Amino acid sequence: MPGMASGASTLSMAGMGHAASSWDTAGAILLLLWAAAMWAAVAGLWYANRGTPRPWLFRASITVIVIGVVGQLAHLTEHVAQVGYWLQHPNSPAWMTPWGNALARGIGQVDTGKPTFGMEALHLTGNLIFLAGLAAIMVITRRSRRTRARWWGKMGVWMQGIHGLEHLSLTLSVAFGATQAIGLSTWFGQLTPGPGLTTYRIWWHFIANVIGSFIFGVALYYLWCDRDEIRASYDPAGLARDVGAPEPVGANPR
Repeated sequence: MPGMASGASTLSMAGMGHAASSWDTAGAILLLLWAAAMWAAVAGLWYANRGTPRPWLFRASITVIVIGVVGQLAHLTEHVAQVGYWLQHPNSPAWMTPWGNALARGIGQVDTGKPTFGMEALHLTGNLIFLAGLAAIMVITRRSRRTRARWWGKMGVWMQGIHGLEHLSLTLSVAFGATQAIGLSTWFGQLTPGPGLTTYRIWWHFIANVIGSFIFGVALYYLWCDRDEIRASYDPAGLARDVGAPEPVGANPR
């Protein structure tokens, strides 16, 4: 298929043509399980938060948020590395880090006939982990709707949700046999494969991730600033010791 070969030559990453090793497969499975576990946790916490507030819901939500931060740091690092490579080789095909290639090869085993499927699915998975971290901020601030943390968390969910839909479009278009990924970052498949398309895609996703990461960072800052109010919303009876806060001096024992 000449069209597929043309599209793959522009967007393929160094090392993507190698056969997947057992380590590649294991890494891909763990990454997919990570994303699935994040969303299962968000859904479970959201459901549990509909009832009586409990201190463990606050702590569990914080755990999911922290794991989301770790995932986004790794995701953003990949995009920074891609831009760094582009600055040195602006006319070369797109590039990914060795660990990014390994994960893409592992995921790409789902359909080896589509060379770029693994790469597209990898970035979709990274964005889902990022979005889950932002969704957890919405969960933890459900009872503190006037906080700045909730406002920034909501902004992040909207922004990253749109970015996630872009990656979903790119992945599904390749999965359904498009000769070139279709999305905003490819002008819906109308850009000619080559340095121009590569440059546009790399910078489009880099800027989107920087903006999303900035919003996430601000939401985390205000989550820290508003932590007492948010934590108190999970302890309406004033059970301070259950949430790790010190007992007031002279307080009556319960």
